[in-house]
Amino acid sequence: MTDGLFLALRMAAALGCGLMAGLFFAFSIAVMGGLARIQPAEGIAAMQSINRVILNPLFAIAFFGTAAVCLVLFVGSAWTLRHPGALYEAAGAALYLLGCIVVTLVFNVPLNEELAAVQPTSSEGADVWRRYLATWTLWNHFRAAACLAAAGLITVAIHLQRGP
Repeated sequence: MTDGLFLALRMAAALGCGLMAGLFFAFSIAVMGGLARIQPAEGIAAMQSINRVILNPLFAIAFFGTAAVCLVLFVGSAWTLRHPGALYEAAGAALYLLGCIVVTLVFNVPLNEELAAVQPTSSEGADVWRRYLATWTLWNHFRAAACLAAAGLITVAIHLQRGP
């Protein structure tokens, strides 16, 4: 029973990490580049709207649900360090928690809040937008890579723990 539960948790974590990697990847390679090519006021207004709309139950489940599962796996790995793949599992879970959750809360959210506070048509808004595009996107690239690596590490752990 416990093995089946932990396999389900590992699968959920790997899929959640992969889902978040895909979301961040799409923003990095398409959304932010598209927004950078339009007038600052339009880009600001669009991103302000995106930042409001993304705060929905499905996003919360994917983002925070994956974090909760990764936290359980990370803590649980302390008791299973001698099992095959346990270090991969712990590393993947930690990478999601640090590279996705912490980076989002420390870097991306404050930038989103700063952008939310400006008028899209103001000169201050244009200045904030230039900084936002560069800094937010850089941290988003990092989140995408961290989530993809976390998904990969947890997938390796699943393979190693299931045996040949």
